[in-house]
Amino acid sequence: MTRISLSRQPDERVLVVEGAVDRVIAAADVAAYVREREVDRPRWVWDDTARWYPPLLAAGVRVERCHDLRLGHNLLRRAPAIEVALLVGPQSEHWDRLGPSVASDPALFSIDDDAEHLRADLEDARQLAAVTSSTDPARLGLLLAAESAGALVAAEMTYAGVPWRTDVHQRLLSDLLGPRPPLGSRPQGLEALADQIRGALNAPGLNPDSHPELLAALRRAELEVPDTRASTLRQLDHPAVEPLLRYKQLAHLFQTNGWAWSDEWVRGGRFRPSYQPAGSATGRWSSNGGGALSFPAQVRHAVVADEGWTLVVADVAQLEPRVLAGMSGDRALARSARGADLYQGMVDDGAVATRNDAKLGLLGAMYGATSGESGRMVAGLTKRYPAAFGLVEEAARAGERGEAVRTLLGRGSPTLGESWARNPEGPPVDPEVQSRHRRTFGRFTRNFVVQGTGAEWAACWIADLRNRLWHMGGGGPFKARPHLVFFLHDEVVVHTPLALADDVAAQATEAAATASGLLFRTLGIDFPLTISTVRSYADAGKPGAVVAPHG
Repeated sequence: MTRISLSRQPDERVLVVEGAVDRVIAAADVAAYVREREVDRPRWVWDDTARWYPPLLAAGVRVERCHDLRLGHNLLRRAPAIEVALLVGPQSEHWDRLGPSVASDPALFSIDDDAEHLRADLEDARQLAAVTSSTDPARLGLLLAAESAGALVAAEMTYAGVPWRTDVHQRLLSDLLGPRPPLGSRPQGLEALADQIRGALNAPGLNPDSHPELLAALRRAELEVPDTRASTLRQLDHPAVEPLLRYKQLAHLFQTNGWAWSDEWVRGGRFRPSYQPAGSATGRWSSNGGGALSFPAQVRHAVVADEGWTLVVADVAQLEPRVLAGMSGDRALARSARGADLYQGMVDDGAVATRNDAKLGLLGAMYGATSGESGRMVAGLTKRYPAAFGLVEEAARAGERGEAVRTLLGRGSPTLGESWARNPEGPPVDPEVQSRHRRTFGRFTRNFVVQGTGAEWAACWIADLRNRLWHMGGGGPFKARPHLVFFLHDEVVVHTPLALADDVAAQATEAAATASGLLFRTLGIDFPLTISTVRSYADAGKPGAVVAPHG
């Protein structure tokens, strides 16, 4: 496959390298050049998709594939199968420090310094050499391709935006909070609840947004609580509890999805957050702004498809338990995973008596339960599913030893860090503190291998679905075809012309099967989807929605 690297140069110019041939073009000509060359289906190589791709999309240019060097560098530096010395070379210290671009960053060419003029071709050669000489080049290559495709998806979702009805959102805020308040003031609804809380706690000057003030007021009311979390407050029997819980809920809405949030993140009838693929240690996505990955149910009523369009919402049932079955090669658990409900499959196979027992045991294994009912179920199921339960147990033991662990495709975990090694000149280490620290890190590595592999499966899923959607809709521009508008770990939302909704659902299912085949090959792990076709995102999965299990 042809690889074409693009590197920013001083004076609004771009270095283009294809094999042994290089040329320099004006930055203003990049979109036209990419459009012309895209017919050859090359892999575009650049430092950061979030910087290069949005201007191309704005110019009407969609690319099929890329290699995101920033994501690749961060991944390979920590991958256990990689000889890290192969990533060292000219400008490598800048690649080590390169952070993600965000929506508020300046334009593509803005700062005339070395970090802004990184040679993509040189870094690409180092990464290719490191992968080729690794102990698992095929899996690492797949992970790099999927992660780079995810970066394309992220840019496209920000460009397309989530269809958003501002009038619905504003009405929802007014109904719950009252009229929009002046800057720096509480809405009337919150202020009324604050007055109720003050009266119930006999604290006239209380600011319920202040944790220290609220904690002190609760204790003066003889409510001895360690914190002011909602879960703690629900255990209390006091007149202040109900308005306080309501206040917390509405204050969160006001702060995270209120009027100011709408002013910043909603424009042109679209909610346009900034996504960060592989933003967490496990490879899961995070958000660079807009809070897309914490989309509260309260505001989903404002996500409404355009006239003549609909939303296809697809989510994977029990993603991580199925991933555990696949990555461990545990055929007994894989057999239970065939069908829509893995936990019920465990019951049907005679492993446990009830579905709840199955869930307690499997989640307990992934999260390190050692006591109570969950711990008891783990002990029993370990004999039934030795490969699956043994995999997470070994990951935990490795973490306790201070070692890194890896996902199926080769992402490496963080290490225990400097605190693992005792400073011989420092004070004596409390053995109990050190042991507790080891156990905590072991619980992290236990979950890392499964959650990280789940993120890899999801990356392959959306990468394949992205291309399938592009080939639907008769060859129109990007926004006229079915396209992804939202992704969260194990769920996607596609905005599609209504006439294509059934085809989109089928393509989502086929993409899930493709991802399963890429990661787990012949083991035959099912990843069934629950798919809803709805006008409003708030209706997904509810009675009355067009809902069908696929897979």
